[in-house]
Amino acid sequence: MNTNTKIVLIAILCLGIVISCKNKVAESENSTDSVTMQSTDSTNVIASSSNLEPSKSNRKCIRTADIKFKVKNVPQSTYAIENAANRFGGFVTNSNLQSTISNRTVTKISQDSTLETTKYTVENNITLRVPNTRMDTVIKIISRQIDFLEYRIIKADEVTFRMLSNQLAQNRMSSHEKRMEKAIDTKGKKINDIIAAEDNLNSKKEQNDNSKLNNLSLQDQVNFSTITLQIYQSETIKQELIAN
Repeated sequence: MNTNTKIVLIAILCLGIVISCKNKVAESENSTDSVTMQSTDSTNVIASSSNLEPSKSNRKCIRTADIKFKVKNVPQSTYAIENAANRFGGFVTNSNLQSTISNRTVTKISQDSTLETTKYTVENNITLRVPNTRMDTVIKIISRQIDFLEYRIIKADEVTFRMLSNQLAQNRMSSHEKRMEKAIDTKGKKINDIIAAEDNLNSKKEQNDNSKLNNLSLQDQVNFSTITLQIYQSETIKQELIAN
């Protein structure tokens, strides 16, 4: 093999090595771009998912519902509604099931009997307390009993700042009570001064207790929603044959 042939072979080998290195670099860059794109897409998906998550709120709301509707059978619907409240952790605070007579007539059929005809309407006023998180579920179950809906009113009264105001007032009065108690124990000398200070202290304690009770009442209304129902059915006619 002469010198020229060796030079040509060496040149071809070097060119092959250069081309191979360029291909590897290109593959590496493509792989990096692919990983970067996948990472960007994943970030977008996570961001989108986080945007879809419901925001947590510290708002405190008293939710109430007032519904009036007609049913096919008031006693049966009453039992179904009461069972629904109990099923989801609620309870009945009022249930006034009654019949209202609109007309009553007595017709003589024979010498020995008369026919008594009574027209009446059965109705019930029900008040339920259910957990706030279960209110919508209970209302949906109650809606199965509706034959004709007259109205449905749902309200949410926010009491967050009212409860915070009560708590701050409670803290202020508690601090004032401690200072007054300390002053009475260390500086009280005359009986009249002590009595006046004690009366003032008792008044502050009463205000503090009222703030506590008010907050407890509000918290109870927040935890358990109130559902007020007025249900009735079509007028019913009852006829009874009475022997004279």
